[in-house]
Amino acid sequence: MDIQQNRNVEIEKTNVEKKVDTSMVASTFIKYAAYIVIFFGAIWFLVKYVLPMFG
Repeated sequence: MDIQQNRNVEIEKTNVEKKVDTSMVASTFIKYAAYIVIFFGAIWFLVKYVLPMFG
């Protein structure tokens, strides 16, 4: 047997990349931050102006 045989070997290389869309993450963060600001603004309005009317 010959040690160096002619081999036709195909090597398949697969690159796995984790794709993160930073603009999507940032826009989602801004959207939910706006929801939180609006929510606390509404709560502040109720506590500051509406609840004293009943007290």
